[in-house]
Amino acid sequence: MAVKTIKKDEWALVLDFLARGHSGMQRSEPVAQIIGDRYFSLLEVIMRENSSFKPEDRVYIGEGKRADVKYIRKRISYGELTAAAKEELNDMVEKIVTKNPKMFLNFFNKSGPVTNRLHQLELLPGIGKRHLWGIIGERKKAPFESFEDIKKRVPLLPHPEKLIVRRILCELEDKDKYRIFVPRWEKKSGG
Repeated sequence: MAVKTIKKDEWALVLDFLARGHSGMQRSEPVAQIIGDRYFSLLEVIMRENSSFKPEDRVYIGEGKRADVKYIRKRISYGELTAAAKEELNDMVEKIVTKNPKMFLNFFNKSGPVTNRLHQLELLPGIGKRHLWGIIGERKKAPFESFEDIKKRVPLLPHPEKLIVRRILCELEDKDKYRIFVPRWEKKSGG
């Protein structure tokens, strides 16, 4: 039986900071809703006392000593985000994608079929058979080096990075059964 490794983010970006917490908490303490910068984990974390954060601040959430985060309270779903966090989500995902182009270019260069009739590339919004075969044909010639390279070599695909952002948002909102960029998290039973 294969052991499933849990993919954990080490760093995250703040989506929303509530200095006194929110109504669902038993006691008042500073809380932030954050998004991991690699696996797009949506988390609610308790921050250290007398701290202040704004959207886009980067915080360490890894296994070692954390300067800003007291502890991770829980993993949250898109539906549990505050209105302010939802407002920031698109911009934060876009920043993560543009700062880590290699991770997403790898997807364009190596993605494969999901089923006999569906390719991973077709899971990106706006990618149909025409774009699919254009991308596959070009990557056979040479791997894509940048988003600009994709734009130049694949006609009618003006913003591949925006397609990635839209797909990530779709996965965070749990709108599709297939996952490419955001791991599906098992909910623990019993609370």
